[in-house]
Amino acid sequence: MNRTVEAVIDEQGTVRLLEKIQLPSARHALVTILEDEPVAHLNETALLSETALAEDWNRPEEDAAWAYLQQGR
Repeated sequence: MNRTVEAVIDEQGTVRLLEKIQLPSARHALVTILEDEPVAHLNETALLSETALAEDWNRPEEDAAWAYLQQGR
């Protein structure tokens, strides 16, 4: 199972994970170095498409199609 974990890398290249993880044994990892710290932890693509998708999502047919997920409430 692949998993992405946020981390910070200092000037000497030391990697510090921002959350605790438990692994059954040692694992290899790939590190992607980003240019700058992200301003916020937001998915910009999702935010930009939300208005367009809301037209389709906010219909009575959609509510009816997903109603079974609300039965336990």
